[in-house]
Amino acid sequence: MNVALWAVAALLALVFLGAGAMKLTRSKEQLLASGPTMTWAEDFSPGLIKTIGLLEVLGAIGLLLPAAVDIAPVFVPLAATGLALVMVGAAITHGRRGEYQSIIVNVVLLAMTVFVAWGRFGPHAF
Repeated sequence: MNVALWAVAALLALVFLGAGAMKLTRSKEQLLASGPTMTWAEDFSPGLIKTIGLLEVLGAIGLLLPAAVDIAPVFVPLAATGLALVMVGAAITHGRRGEYQSIIVNVVLLAMTVFVAWGRFGPHAF
């Protein structure tokens, strides 16, 4: 189970690091022009988009680094919980906008983050 938790955390870290970096490095207009999966950005200010990106990057780092260096590994399940909350917000936003296919991705990522949080808070804590 420990290997599965590490693998899921690593996959989540890659996904959130990429998504967060994109939100941090591109303008709102560039995000909107990048395709139909980013139309949600219309509803948010540039500052809030950057904040979401920063939370995703910090969450990605928090999923792996504390456990890898064995310094405050309690941050791993906390990071997973924070990313789960980001996914709940994303699913609500996509639901309000009628973007139901995007909700599927949010639910899958939510399930993965909950799995890591459960495993690292509970039976497979560091």
